[in-house]
Amino acid sequence: MTYDEFILTIENDEFPSAQPLYMQALWYDAKGDWHKAHSLIDSLDDKNSCRVHAYLHRKEGDINNADYWYNRANTKRPSISLQEEWKNITMELLLKAS
Repeated sequence: MTYDEFILTIENDEFPSAQPLYMQALWYDAKGDWHKAHSLIDSLDDKNSCRVHAYLHRKEGDINNADYWYNRANTKRPSISLQEEWKNITMELLLKAS
């Protein structure tokens, strides 16, 4: 799935059930449902899920928890907007999946 196709699923309310849970979490976050997004990845510990988990806690404003998850994902908290981070994560993970 391309980034543009993923964005269309958000715009058209077409849930991408065939995508991994971390992509589903990004989808729910884009739809404004942070709690659903977090519940999907809360118990996962693979690097991709940890990266999404970190972003979600950064968005929540819980920076200490976010930094814990960035560390688990072997990355550092970016100094970009949340919107840019969401786009970067989404594009990166979609490329890995293809």
